[in-house]
Amino acid sequence: MLGHRPTHVEIDLDALRHNFYQARQQAGDRQVLAVVKADAYGHGAGKVAPALQAVGADLFGVAMLEEGVELRGAGIERPILVLGGLYPGQEEELFRQRLTPALFDLEAARRLNEAARRQGVICPFHLKIDTGMSRVGFRPEELAEVLPRLAGMRALQLQGVLSHLALADEPEHPFTDEQLTRFRACLARVRQAGFTPAQIHLSNSAALFTGELPETNLVRPGIALYGGVPADHFAGRLDLRPVMSFRTSVAQIKSIPAGTGVSYGHRFRAGRPTVLATIPVGYADGYSRQLSGKGEVLLRGQRARVAGTVCMDWTLLDVTDIPGVAVGDQVTLLGRDNGQAITAEEWAQRIGTISYEVFCQVSKRVPRIYRGG
Repeated sequence: MLGHRPTHVEIDLDALRHNFYQARQQAGDRQVLAVVKADAYGHGAGKVAPALQAVGADLFGVAMLEEGVELRGAGIERPILVLGGLYPGQEEELFRQRLTPALFDLEAARRLNEAARRQGVICPFHLKIDTGMSRVGFRPEELAEVLPRLAGMRALQLQGVLSHLALADEPEHPFTDEQLTRFRACLARVRQAGFTPAQIHLSNSAALFTGELPETNLVRPGIALYGGVPADHFAGRLDLRPVMSFRTSVAQIKSIPAGTGVSYGHRFRAGRPTVLATIPVGYADGYSRQLSGKGEVLLRGQRARVAGTVCMDWTLLDVTDIPGVAVGDQVTLLGRDNGQAITAEEWAQRIGTISYEVFCQVSKRVPRIYRGG
């Protein structure tokens, strides 16, 4: 039987369900679209989405057609919204997989309409409006041209209208109100053009937990499902449980004399006789190289600091002050151990990013082990 390297990720499906129930409660009578793009933020969409479908997710959101195909293969029967639209040549697969695209350019709409007409089907879509993100979507001033053109595409059916809030994680920022005003005006124009969208949505995790958006009847939680705090001001205020833990174990113990350089560039040089623990995890696994010299892990109930540069496959820890460390001891890179925790938010703060990236950068070569299934 083939053995395995001890580096792995644990996914707590009970925590996932708990977080979904928090989002469901906050949503009230609005539908919940569970965002599972980017392999469910690195948690494994093939396991996460079925667990969410079983507890009542109304729809799922993915970034691209390929992710939607994977969900269908995993047994997802609920509607799937492809938030990133579709590319030339993907139309027929979209129909086969019963996926719903977000549309934000007329050329894509034209291609989709022609393909649907040839297939003899009616294709539902959601209209993406750019109210201030300046990413993708029709700008409000474009609707005078766009809406009549879409009305003439008889093989398409406008099912939903959506936009995305650029500063939902800063609740006091006035620009969110400006975006809402633009969205309301655009929604009125859509209806005046004869469309009757069944689903209207703006709320990501931050907006969902900030307050009501009475115009909407659907919410789009993402990071909150995985236990990530949507913004700093939510810290300690939301009952969310981390879903991902990242662990490995000690592969070697080595004692070095004072003055010895460690790892690439000798950016760590022992200032005293030092005990090093080598762990089989590196930046190829998603343990960021930016944690060199400043990352911390949990080992024997204590924190150990990364010593020197994180390598592709290995990382060194200074365990001089932790008695009795031995080969095989569990090391927690992310998660809880013996009453202590290293959160994705802490990790993100150390490397100047956000928890979303922490989760997503854990590479495919790290096996996911699912608990609570």
